[in-house]
Amino acid sequence: MKRLLPHKKVSRRLSERIEKRSESEFHRTKRIGGYLHRIVPIGDQTGKILYFAIKPLMVELRPRDIMQIIVGAALFAIPVSFTEEAWNLGATLPLTNVLILLGISLIFVAMFIYFNFYRFSFRGNVFNYIKRVIATYFLSALVVTILLTIIEKCPWGVNNLLAIKRIIIISFPASMSATLSDTIK
Repeated sequence: MKRLLPHKKVSRRLSERIEKRSESEFHRTKRIGGYLHRIVPIGDQTGKILYFAIKPLMVELRPRDIMQIIVGAALFAIPVSFTEEAWNLGATLPLTNVLILLGISLIFVAMFIYFNFYRFSFRGNVFNYIKRVIATYFLSALVVTILLTIIEKCPWGVNNLLAIKRIIIISFPASMSATLSDTIK
């Protein structure tokens, strides 16, 4: 069994004491106030557990998270959507480049979500991880679509490809800010 607390300042006695107990005894997950939390023991040099630290375990996609994603996407989508450079990029960039930008955006969102929410609790939460990545990008693209349609820069019915390219281009920064705002708890 690997050591649960490999930090250098933790005494050997505490590490041995922790190893003798089951892992579930030290890293418990409890629902407190409707939200999941991880309970981690904090010990002293003698191996005695002094107290438990409670850390929010943000692996569930809740309505509050959805609102944070929408607001975060709007934070960057609004200024970028009103720039002529973004509109021109949609018209001039080849479809291949736009699709590469879509892939890069999804990779960035997936990596950021993994390292901030699921790094220590990925096992057993793969479905929630995929759901959060897809929801973050989809909601960001939806915010961008609504905004560009309102300001009449999505030529639906006239040039659908141009509309989709503009949405993908502006969704790149919007999804990044949506992911960042989702980490605020």
